[in-house]
Amino acid sequence: MAKKTKAEQGEQEVLETDTAEQEVLEETEQVNEADALLKEKDEALSALNDRYMRLAAEYDNFKKRTIREKEAIYTDSVGDTVAALLPVMDNLSRALASFPDKEGEYYKGVEMVLKQTQDIFTNLGVTEIPSVGEEFNPELHSAVMHIEDETVADNTVVEEFQKGYKYKDKVIRYSMVKVAN
Repeated sequence: MAKKTKAEQGEQEVLETDTAEQEVLEETEQVNEADALLKEKDEALSALNDRYMRLAAEYDNFKKRTIREKEAIYTDSVGDTVAALLPVMDNLSRALASFPDKEGEYYKGVEMVLKQTQDIFTNLGVTEIPSVGEEFNPELHSAVMHIEDETVADNTVVEEFQKGYKYKDKVIRYSMVKVAN
């Protein structure tokens, strides 16, 4: 084997150093490319996760809105049905008031039908709006008459002409009343 001169050895070392540096640069470039690819994938994953979370929130809001709409439809349906039956109850009450014989069979029959109808309303959750002796409330009462009476407090309902009813918080029919002062 021939001995290498110092210049040749120096050249050899420079070539080896250049090759090692080149390999390090290539590995660094590969790591940088892998980091960029990883960052890109992280951003894509983050975007997909954000999209998923928004979709899940929209679906949850949709379910809640659907439940509220169904409850509103049921409440409106009960209100409409009860409103259609209220004239029948009014007529049954008037019929009871018109009987001279409160012990007769007809009176008791009409009274049972009225009681049965009132029980159905109660089971549905329909309640009468209290009126006589109460303070006038425009959200529950409809004032059709006004009187001056110093023996009664201001804005007090003294007479009810037609019963009012409500279902939950919804007024089905306002009470027609006479208000004092």
